[in-house]
Amino acid sequence: MTRIVESETPLLAPFELLPDCTAAHIEENLPWLAPRFYDPTTRLLVIAIQSFLIRSAGKIILVDACSGNHKDRRRPFFHRREWSWLEKLHAAGVAPEDVDIVMCSHLHVDHVGWNTRLAGGKWVPTFPNARYLISRREWEYWRSEAGVTSLARTGDFISDSVLPIVAAGQADLIDERAGFSECIGIEPAPGHTPGQFVVRLSGGGKEAILSADLMHTPLQLRYPEWSTSFCVNPDAARQTRLDFLRRNCDGALIFPAHFPSPTGGRIRRHGICYRFEYVQ
Repeated sequence: MTRIVESETPLLAPFELLPDCTAAHIEENLPWLAPRFYDPTTRLLVIAIQSFLIRSAGKIILVDACSGNHKDRRRPFFHRREWSWLEKLHAAGVAPEDVDIVMCSHLHVDHVGWNTRLAGGKWVPTFPNARYLISRREWEYWRSEAGVTSLARTGDFISDSVLPIVAAGQADLIDERAGFSECIGIEPAPGHTPGQFVVRLSGGGKEAILSADLMHTPLQLRYPEWSTSFCVNPDAARQTRLDFLRRNCDGALIFPAHFPSPTGGRIRRHGICYRFEYVQ
C-alpha cells in the first residue's frame, strides 16, 4: 500500500470541526497536539487529504480520490485548485489507465475529487478502465433531498465528481460489506455519512484498516464521544467510532484518512479513553 498525499497542512479550526471542543481542551492537550496535529501559530488542526493505493493479486486499487483540480467549490481551500496529485500517482508507478478499482469510502468533497478530470470542457472519469465502487445507501442519500440540500456548504461535488462516472457506466452500487479476495474486504461504518465504509487489509498474519472518516484528529481518541460538524448523523457516528475503538484497540494497524504523516498507527488504551501511537 502507498499513500498518495494531495495536501497536508493546517486546515481546520478545532471549534469548526468539533462542536464540543473548547479553548480549554486545546490548552490541556497542547503538549502532545503541537506541532504535528495542531499549529499554534494559525490555531488550526493539521489535516492530511490523501488516497491509498493498493496492489493486490495483480489488481491496482485506489481508495478515495482527494479533492481534485479545477473544481468550483464554496470553500476557498478546495476552489479551483491545481494539485500535483496525478504526478504523485505517476511517481508511485501508476498511470490513471492502470487503475482497476476505485473504492469510494464515502461521497464527501475531499474523497471524490479525482474521480473525474476536466477534458474538453467536460468532466470525464480520471480512471478510464476502473470500476468505481460506491455504497448503494450512500448514493441514495446524496440523491435525496437532504443530501442535495447539504451540498450548499461546499459546492455540488456530486455533479462534477460522481455523476460523470455513473453516466459513463463505470459505477457499481454495492452493499457496504463485501470481499474482493482473502486479503481485502469492506465493512460498514455509518454515521459520518449513511453509507461510509472502511477497508480491511490482511496478509502474512498482519492486518490494517483504512478507517475513512471515523476520526479526523487524534482528539477524537482522547474524547471518543466527539463527532464532527460534518457528520450527517452525529449520534450514529459516535456509536460507530466507540465500537471501532473498542474492537481494534491494540490490534490492527489503523490508517485514518486525515491523520498527518506517517498516518498509520495503533489504538492504545489511555485510562478511560484512547490514544494513537504512530508506527514508522
